[in-house]
Amino acid sequence: MRGRPQIYDNSELIQKAQEIFWKKGYTATSLNELLTITGAGSGSFYNTFKGGKKQVFKEAMSQRRQAFIDFKSELEKSESPIHLIKDFFRSIAEENEASHLKGCIIANTVVEMAYVDKDLEHEAVNILKEVEEMYTEAIRKAQENDSMKNKTDASILGKYLITFWCGLNTLRRMYPDKTTLSQQIEIQLAVLS
Repeated sequence: MRGRPQIYDNSELIQKAQEIFWKKGYTATSLNELLTITGAGSGSFYNTFKGGKKQVFKEAMSQRRQAFIDFKSELEKSESPIHLIKDFFRSIAEENEASHLKGCIIANTVVEMAYVDKDLEHEAVNILKEVEEMYTEAIRKAQENDSMKNKTDASILGKYLITFWCGLNTLRRMYPDKTTLSQQIEIQLAVLS
């Protein structure tokens, strides 16, 4: 006798869940929506994700963390990490309107989970702090080898880039057009001269 079907590809499920969480946020995403997009029954879903919706959300954030870890690896190998950071920010202007309206799932989570779920808020804050440290280290190295003129303390500039990132994710919702975003991005990136 066959039991309930199993969910075999967790990464695919997490990717699908991430998309809906990214668009709607954690609170507004229902379990029924997660079951619909994954095609799983509730029993199979809970057998795979014992922590339910919250576990799926944490794993979706972990996928985003991995993207930052991959970028950090690129920065560490690069002869011009500041150039890679600038290219990353410049690429935001090239994205489509749907991407602009989603913003950043991690920054969105920090805002959404304040006073709602300290655990999820803390997880998102930690990811942003890891990104901040990644930026800080790249800036520090660029200052040490004189490939960057701005000698402001690297930790201040690392925090600046996180501030810029969070602000940019609001601005891109207000002005989801390439020209406006490109102009604003270039003004902000001038600090990395």
